[in-house]
Amino acid sequence: MYSSMVRRVAAVVTLVGVLVAGSAVPAVARDVSKPGWVAGWSTSVQQAVPPDIFGPNWSMEGFSSQSVRQVVRVSTGGPLLRIRVSNVYGSAPLRLTGATIGKAGEGAAVREGTVRPVTFGRSLSTTVQPGRDLLSDPVLLPTSALDELSVTFYFADPTGPATFHSIALATSYRAAGDQRFDPRAATFTESTQSWYYLAGVEVTGQGRRGTVVTLGDSITDGYGATADADNRYPDELAERLVAAHLPTAVVNAGISGNKVLSDMPCCGEKATARFQRDVASQPGVRTVIVLEGINDIGSGTFDPTAPPVTVQQLIDGHRTLIAAAHARGIKAIGATLTAIKGSFYDTPANESLRDGLNEWIRTSGAYDAVVDLDVATAAPGDPDRLNPAYDSGDALHPNDAGYHAMAAAIDLDSL
Repeated sequence: MYSSMVRRVAAVVTLVGVLVAGSAVPAVARDVSKPGWVAGWSTSVQQAVPPDIFGPNWSMEGFSSQSVRQVVRVSTGGPLLRIRVSNVYGSAPLRLTGATIGKAGEGAAVREGTVRPVTFGRSLSTTVQPGRDLLSDPVLLPTSALDELSVTFYFADPTGPATFHSIALATSYRAAGDQRFDPRAATFTESTQSWYYLAGVEVTGQGRRGTVVTLGDSITDGYGATADADNRYPDELAERLVAAHLPTAVVNAGISGNKVLSDMPCCGEKATARFQRDVASQPGVRTVIVLEGINDIGSGTFDPTAPPVTVQQLIDGHRTLIAAAHARGIKAIGATLTAIKGSFYDTPANESLRDGLNEWIRTSGAYDAVVDLDVATAAPGDPDRLNPAYDSGDALHPNDAGYHAMAAAIDLDSL
C-alpha cells in the first residue's frame, strides 16, 4: 500500500497543482509568475561543526542513502509555498534526490493526505552548487499563520559535511532509505536538534504587510527556551502579530555565539557580512530588529585569542548594519543588550562596554526606532541583572517567560 501511494504521488507534478494519494488538487486559476512572496520561516545557516561544540548533530558526517525530516512553523500563511535549500558552506555540488512537504503531525509524523512532492525546475531531483541557495517551484499546500510543516529530504548519494543551523531548538529526524512519502513517525528512528540544508519556507498570498527579520545571536536564536515549543522571542512576536490581526511575517536570523565585528567558525559570519544573505535577501523584508554585540564584548572572558573591542568599534558595526538596511529601504530597529550580571560574561569592563553601547542605541537617533529589551527584562531593583523570573539558569539567556517579555516590549506599530 505504501509503495503504491509513493508511485501515485510522484506520478504527476505540475507547477501549481499536484496529484496526491489518487485525488486531484486543482491548479490555482490565476497568474503566479510574479506572486508576492514573503519569508514565512527562515534560519541562518552555518558551516558544519563537530558534535562536541554545541551538542550532537549530523553536520560533519552528512547524509548518504538517508532521509531527514525537519519540522518548522511558518509565521504567515498562503495558498502557495516554496522552500529554499542551502549549500552555502558546501565544498562540492549537493545532489538532492528528492523532497516533500506536508502538514506536521506528532513528532516525525506527517498528517495523512497532506504530503506534496517538491520540484525544482519541474524535476523531482536537483543539484545545488557550492556557495549557493536554490528555490523550489511553488507547491500548492494552503497554510495558515503558525502552521507547522514537515520538510523531508532524501539524499541517495553522500553529501559530505552539511550546511546547517546548529541550535534549532526543534527536533529533526533521520531514517534509512527514501522515506519522503512515509507519513509515519516510527520510520524515523534518530533525531537531533539542528536543521540541515533547509534555509527557508516562503509563502504567497494577498494582504501581506511584509517580513520582519530579527538579526542576532543566541538570545535571538532562542537558547534557553523550551525545545519544540516555539517560544523564542521572534516566535512570540509572530504570535502577537497574529493575535492583533496584522498579517506580518517574522523570521529568525539569530545564530548562537554570533558577533557584529568578527567571524567565528562555530558561530557564523559576522553580522555585517551576513546581513545581505540573512536579512536583505529575504522576500518582502521591510524591517530588521538588531540585537547583537554581547559576544563581541564577552568572548574575551574565556577566549584569550578573541580580539578586544571598544564601544566605538561596536557603534561603527551597528552603523554599518543600519546603513546596509537603509540602502535597501529596510527600517532598522535597535534593541538594547540584556543584562549579564552573574553570568560568565560578567566583568566590570564588559559591563561598561554594554552600558556604553546601550546608551548609544537609546540616545543617538541612528536607529529608526528602539526597543529597550535591557529595561524590559531587568531584575527589579538591580538593572544590571536579568530578572530571576526570566532567567534560564545562566544569568544571561532568558527562559520562555523572558522571551515572552521581550516580544511584549516591541511596539507593533514600529514594525
